[in-house]
Amino acid sequence: MTALAFAGALHRRAVVADAHNDLLCAVVARPPERWGSFFRERWLPQLEAGGVNLQVLPVFIEDPYRPEGALRRTLRMIEAAHRLAEENAGRVALCRSGEDVDRTIADGRIALVLALEGMPGLDADVELLTTMHRLGVRVGSLTHFGRGAFADGSGEDAARSRLTGAGVEAVREMERVGMLVDLSHLGAAGVSHVLEIATRPVVATHSSARALRDHHRNLSDEHLAGIAAGGGVICVNFFAPFLDEEPATIDRLVDHLEHIVAIAGSEHVGLGPDFVREVIGETTPPCCVVTEVQGVPADVYLPGLEGPEGLPLVTEALLRRGWAEVDVLGVLGGNLQRLFRGQLGRPSVR
Repeated sequence: MTALAFAGALHRRAVVADAHNDLLCAVVARPPERWGSFFRERWLPQLEAGGVNLQVLPVFIEDPYRPEGALRRTLRMIEAAHRLAEENAGRVALCRSGEDVDRTIADGRIALVLALEGMPGLDADVELLTTMHRLGVRVGSLTHFGRGAFADGSGEDAARSRLTGAGVEAVREMERVGMLVDLSHLGAAGVSHVLEIATRPVVATHSSARALRDHHRNLSDEHLAGIAAGGGVICVNFFAPFLDEEPATIDRLVDHLEHIVAIAGSEHVGLGPDFVREVIGETTPPCCVVTEVQGVPADVYLPGLEGPEGLPLVTEALLRRGWAEVDVLGVLGGNLQRLFRGQLGRPSVR
């Protein structure tokens, strides 16, 4: 068997987990009667071509909906996720527990897990986290780039802010109901604060290594080690400007994966691609195209990894670097599946 054929066979055998794809933004841009069919026609073929078995679906609220329309937009996106799952039940399932995830993957379907990115629809109303949990949300980040009711995003790092009082309560409530705290986008002081108070494992759904690319969206070695020490998983972001100042390649992505493995251990690393090219194209009017995000180009992507169908290239690249098969299987998705198995929907016992 050739090296290429072996890589393909390993990828097909692996559980492949994508911890962050904003495809719901593109889905809700269609009329409600098209949500299920649009997902089936546009996104399912890409996910299946990439071998994705586990897909986290973040609910991201664009600026025009904040603050007044944020909760309504949040609920609309959650409804879209439920509908697309119901209308494609033979191929996907919306999962509320680790057991649901395992069962869905064993059935040959894609396990979908709902997440909140930034939570602007909740403001400081911590009790609404319980409502979100009832609706099926199982992962949540406390903020986005800017300042929120729970914490400051990494774009506000100069303020050196820890969590607000409501943010501390939010972490406690998420742990209580069995919702994973997501550290991606959180400011550095906020990450340290969560790691101090967390009593359960946390996740970073789409963050890379700051030691290799000094951008505030990436995590320091101290934070990488802290997430791993608590049993969590860091899922590496594929967005090229967060990987390198120069045009990045898949080799630079592997550099980040290897660095994080060296700091955190191979059992604490996963993939959080953040495939945004198609989402931006589908949701941004020509008049308003964003050319820059947090000081980096918004339209530069890894060649071949602009969407989910390119994920087998990651397996090939890891094997070329000499990775052991067991480590490849863990990083592709086994590690995130294990974290979900132990944490999703499981209330704290205190």
